[in-house]
Amino acid sequence: MDLRTVYTGGQVFLKGSLQQSDIAVQNGIVVSIGEVFPSEDDTVISLSGKYVFPGFADVHVHFREPGFSYKETIETGSKAAAAGGYTLAGTMPNLNPAPDTVENVQKQLDLIEKNAVIDVVPYGTISMERKGKALSDMERIADKVIGFSDDGSGVDDENVIKEAMKTAKKLGKVIAAHSEVLSLVNGGHAHDGEFAKKNGIKPISSESEWKMVERDIEFVKEIGSKHHVCHISTKETVELIRNARKNGVDITCETAPHYLIMNDSMLKNEGRYKMNPPIRAEEDRLALVNGLLDGTIGMIATDHAPHAAHEKSGTFEESAMGVTGLECAFSMMYTHFVLKGVLPLEKLIDLMAYAPRERFGFEKNEIAEGKKADFTVFDPEMTWTVEGEKQISLGKYTPFEGWTAQGKIVRTVLGDKVVFEI
Repeated sequence: MDLRTVYTGGQVFLKGSLQQSDIAVQNGIVVSIGEVFPSEDDTVISLSGKYVFPGFADVHVHFREPGFSYKETIETGSKAAAAGGYTLAGTMPNLNPAPDTVENVQKQLDLIEKNAVIDVVPYGTISMERKGKALSDMERIADKVIGFSDDGSGVDDENVIKEAMKTAKKLGKVIAAHSEVLSLVNGGHAHDGEFAKKNGIKPISSESEWKMVERDIEFVKEIGSKHHVCHISTKETVELIRNARKNGVDITCETAPHYLIMNDSMLKNEGRYKMNPPIRAEEDRLALVNGLLDGTIGMIATDHAPHAAHEKSGTFEESAMGVTGLECAFSMMYTHFVLKGVLPLEKLIDLMAYAPRERFGFEKNEIAEGKKADFTVFDPEMTWTVEGEKQISLGKYTPFEGWTAQGKIVRTVLGDKVVFEI
């Protein structure tokens, strides 16, 4: 008989709430939930005082391989994700080569097969080489990818994005849009607000984001495709998507913890605060929070975007856009939203575990008998400080540097493997 691992005494998230329960796992499958009486052959792990959640899913990460492994690798990125409680990640396509053909997607899949410790599914590009000119080999790569995105670039050409939407609709896939009008960004670095003015930094208007969202909503209405807007940051974007959803448009969106917790008055002239889109004004942050509460924003993603020290250690303007977030995302949301009574715990689990999987066509990973073990263990009593240098990720630059969090992921289980433990 194959040996079991029995996790005893934890508060397990079952059917929408925490319930005291044991969990027995055998050959990577949950074989028993409830009161489990371990045999002498079982491995017994006490989870007394700890919470057990379904593994989280992040549909917007950058693991940088192939092409930029000095910033991050599939191995380090997936290990960082596991440390944050994630068991599924969708990797963005700003790579070299870009995943625009079967051959190029396969290069990434081979690395994933060899080195990933969690489930990692790549995006295919919308356009060849992410140049926004000609469609990628969408039909042939569709069964290998989570969806299609040119993340890092908006698709300016209306004919190209409309053709992509029509193809994605036929394939039953989601377009995950990086909504940005480059001519409106105009080489800017920070939100067009007080921080930019005070530091003499070239600004980025909110219109650069919401204008493209507005355009794409009209196309989705016309075509009837599945559309997902990446990393939204402005109050106007929230309102546009809210109205579109009310009118039956098949559109979803994500935002990230840094947009929900920070505003541009908290920024310093350092690279660890620079990302695209930028952290915006308090009125934008509040609009994002309201969008989260009323269901307009259906999921939380990190846009984990690691860079090397030489790319992030200078001033704001000198630094590359992109920050890390996987290892502290849940703790930050728990600390600033659940513990403050802004967001119920069950809503946060939906935003970070269930809803991303549902939108992108993955099975819901409820903790249940007969299902693959796919869960993470959280210690609500552990207080810790975010320190970039201690992160597993090769990218050490986080906007939450020095922040205190209440509660920490201490173990992540996927199938027959413990993919992270403290």
